[in-house]
Amino acid sequence: MTEFLELLTPDDAKKKIFESLNEIAFEKNIIFTKEALGYVFAKPIISPESIPSFERSTVDGYAVKSRDTYGASESLPAFLRVTGEIIMGKEAEISIDTGEAALIHTGGMLPQGADSVVMIEFTDKAAEGEISIYRPVGINENVVKMGEDVKNGDLVFEEGKKIRPGDIGGLMALGITQIEVYKKPIIGIISTGDEVINPEHKIKLGQVRDINSYTLKALVEKIGAIPKIYGIVSDNREKLEKVLKQAHQETDMLIVTAGSSASTRDLTSEVVQTLGKPGVLVHGINVRPGKPTILAVCDQKPVVGLPGNPVSAFVIANLFVTPIIYKLMGITNQVGIDTKPAVTTLNISSVSGREDWVPVKLVGKNELNQILVEPIFYKSNLIFSIIKADGLIKIPEHLNGIPADSEVELFLL
Repeated sequence: MTEFLELLTPDDAKKKIFESLNEIAFEKNIIFTKEALGYVFAKPIISPESIPSFERSTVDGYAVKSRDTYGASESLPAFLRVTGEIIMGKEAEISIDTGEAALIHTGGMLPQGADSVVMIEFTDKAAEGEISIYRPVGINENVVKMGEDVKNGDLVFEEGKKIRPGDIGGLMALGITQIEVYKKPIIGIISTGDEVINPEHKIKLGQVRDINSYTLKALVEKIGAIPKIYGIVSDNREKLEKVLKQAHQETDMLIVTAGSSASTRDLTSEVVQTLGKPGVLVHGINVRPGKPTILAVCDQKPVVGLPGNPVSAFVIANLFVTPIIYKLMGITNQVGIDTKPAVTTLNISSVSGREDWVPVKLVGKNELNQILVEPIFYKSNLIFSIIKADGLIKIPEHLNGIPADSEVELFLL
């Protein structure tokens, strides 16, 4: 069996490829804010105004001077004269003096002279044009101050942040209807192997349906990039070179899933090396699953060669492809995968000197409210092994296993 050129730790492998991606230039576009979900801010957003732009009520009730309510109770209510009603959507035209109140609705502008709002539930109508108040309020109670949410000149969004649904609402609240974003990268996906066929075809003995193209497509879409599937290429150098060169020209990144045999991996590595400089940076990572992973940068475009086994391909795609795509999208606040602490319920064996990522399912929480996980024992060519998993846990390379009740890093799928 052909030996790997150099077996690197996962951290060293990531460092090597990211050092080669530092010179990539990001293309920018100006788009409508309403269409910006999933894009990344290409420049900081500074608030052009304050929100709210006026003091307003957070409840239905009566705008009052808070000192007029001090000591009010059910047995000894405060009595105030109602001078009018605040009309929604308009500037308050009345003012409040001592002993007065004005009917106000949620979101209504606080009238001049008022400093708080009594909830309508704590009032009753008394004599004509008068209310009784059964509970005191403090200064600014049930009131949102001008600029309490955002002040004019505040930094509201940093460059490199991925845009979420709430962010679009915030931009619209500021009247920002167009923004500058980084272009979404196009990610080419190629599956190789003489035994691989399209999913819609009837399978014959010795064949397998293409799984990787579609799991990778879904992963790319989930991240926020644009997938482009180039289909299945047989284990033929001429054909593979033709498709890879075309895909390399048309996309911003390439993902190639190769067969499990050493000869197939070597063929992929050799063809990738022809795509541009510096070429293959990593061929073999000290991790399970996914040891035969290829990481390359060819003329400023990353190329990742994944194992053909679907579980291995899926795990390595989450660990390596995901952060690389984050980089291509211009995301700066998330350069790796997010993990959270969890506790194992069973012993898990491993081999010292190799980082293991083990599929697990969530089985509840313990008395300390920690997430409990149970390993799924799997084979890397069985896709339903990973389908049953809720996440992956990391076993560091210096350990030869993890006993039950150990705290681990959990990556949720």
